[in-house]
Amino acid sequence: MVSSAFQEMRASYAFVERNIYLVKRYWTWEMVWMTYSITNSLSVSYIGMGMEQVGGEGVDGRFLVLYLVIGTLVWRYLATIFYWITDIIGLERWEGTIEYTLMAPIRRITHMTGQTMFAVVYSFLFTSVILLVTVELFDINLDQANIFGATVVLLSGSLSFIGVGIVGSILPLLFPERGAQMTHVIIATLLLISGVYYPVDVLPDLLQKAAVFSPATYVLQGVRSAMLDGTALGSLWSDIWPALLIGVIAIPVGLQVFRVAERYAKRTGKLSRDG
Repeated sequence: MVSSAFQEMRASYAFVERNIYLVKRYWTWEMVWMTYSITNSLSVSYIGMGMEQVGGEGVDGRFLVLYLVIGTLVWRYLATIFYWITDIIGLERWEGTIEYTLMAPIRRITHMTGQTMFAVVYSFLFTSVILLVTVELFDINLDQANIFGATVVLLSGSLSFIGVGIVGSILPLLFPERGAQMTHVIIATLLLISGVYYPVDVLPDLLQKAAVFSPATYVLQGVRSAMLDGTALGSLWSDIWPALLIGVIAIPVGLQVFRVAERYAKRTGKLSRDG
């Protein structure tokens, strides 16, 4: 039993290692993506300083900067996890290994575990670099922030976005030519309703109701509460448990639906490497 579990762990790590080599191989793309992400995050954050000038003395520009920085970084972290998981099929097609990977005698949960482990670690490191640059440029003071509590909330969000990502990865599997583009609709919808750059309360009633089903809504609320107000971990539970619940539901459902979609793709010849 122990030996079998160890073999599964080694097999999962093989996919982590494969992704590490992919990042090293295409390191120039990683630098481009990092530069774009830093620039995008800074551009959004400078809106806070701009609003102070536009709105006059009644606007606290520093608070707005921190509010936008948190939203930008949390979203970048969650979206990166989502894309690494939904791109699992696209990467295989790009490398020309999709037939070999999906036809190999390996449990799909082992495959997904390795992919998600890499996604979480990569996203955390990627976002940390952006955070360091942002803190340095805006001279942000985090002395009163509950960083540990914010990290716990982020990890709960990781679980939920893993589930959402697995569900989203079905699209490029079933629709080789346009499935990857279809996943952008999912992430764009979550961006709209989750309150990344503004409170959810400003949305129309219909979108506010939809925001209840977005795990990002709770992650953003929890992280902002921990970072802006220094809220204790115990008081963050109201934002942690909904994100965990969504993950607990979405991951097994996503794995089951992915198995069904995979069997269909194999029967209908959708595993073509140039699909």
